[in-house]
Amino acid sequence: MKKLLSFLLVLGTLVVLAACGNSNTEETTETSGDETAGNEVNLYTARHYDVDDELYKKFEEETGIKVNLIKGEADELLERIKREGDATQADLFLTADAGRLHRAKEDGILQSVSSDVLDEQVPANFQDEDQMWYGLTKRARVIMYDKEKVDPSELSTYEALAEDEWAGRVLIRSSENIYNQSLFASLIELNGEEEAKEWAAGMVDNFARDPEGGDRDQAKAIAAGVGDVAIMNTYYYGQMLNSEDPEEVKVAESLGVFFPNQDTTGTHVNVSGAGVVKSSKNQENAIKLLEFLSAPEAQETFASANYEYPVNESVEPTELLQSWGDFKEQDISMSSLGENNSKAILLFNEVGWK
Repeated sequence: MKKLLSFLLVLGTLVVLAACGNSNTEETTETSGDETAGNEVNLYTARHYDVDDELYKKFEEETGIKVNLIKGEADELLERIKREGDATQADLFLTADAGRLHRAKEDGILQSVSSDVLDEQVPANFQDEDQMWYGLTKRARVIMYDKEKVDPSELSTYEALAEDEWAGRVLIRSSENIYNQSLFASLIELNGEEEAKEWAAGMVDNFARDPEGGDRDQAKAIAAGVGDVAIMNTYYYGQMLNSEDPEEVKVAESLGVFFPNQDTTGTHVNVSGAGVVKSSKNQENAIKLLEFLSAPEAQETFASANYEYPVNESVEPTELLQSWGDFKEQDISMSSLGENNSKAILLFNEVGWK
């Protein structure tokens, strides 16, 4: 009888201990799960630069927030977020060009966010008027010219490239390129639709060849003698000057940089930027990443490693960027580039800009 009582006592103790153990395990698992969910941000990005990855690692080190990267082409990522709807895992959408950012806003995938830090670090004209996206870097779209064939005194404005003297001498990308759409959208904003259409028609008449290739291809076409001038983004020129390919360096060194419209409306500037996704599960972390990327240290890194102009006005451009000269920018809201995008595409088609 004593043996039976002893056995029952030991068995009861084991059951109680087991129950306590199970309770503790469930609590630990639940806490761990909460920490994981609140300690990450899912970034859908159309930028594919090593410098970006380095900045994300630094952000992780400083904040403990893990950055999960989903990379792809801008339009593909937009369609994916739209298709996934409220079930999307996307927290932040990052891409180049205000036109694409405006498209994301119009598609209803972004949300308005409030941040005193962002308002301090990103000037009002480089953020969406409804705070649905913020610019992180700037790129100037300039006229590149053959230093042996063109005297910079011959250059003045974007509009002047449509005049007869430049017939058969102008190189540029296709009308499907978002950079050209935004440049044209800025001219619509500044000059009106009729004058902008006349410019586009004149440009078509002056093309050295049908539009093809990217910005680097326009530079190479100048070096090959196909044309004398090209419209390009400055950061491509910086990349070519610092390329590991000696031929690209040689091409870049043969070109000069000219900032157009300095006596009129200013040089066209666009942004690379990001917005918080409407269905974000980690909104706070997404805002923290935006604040980090627009802070001085990250802005200096973008400028030195990828030759982009800082959007944060407290940060000076690098020596290379400064060597190209100071310039006046177009005084327009980035939002207007997206708002005029459909008009730009329509007018491109009307004048036969391929």
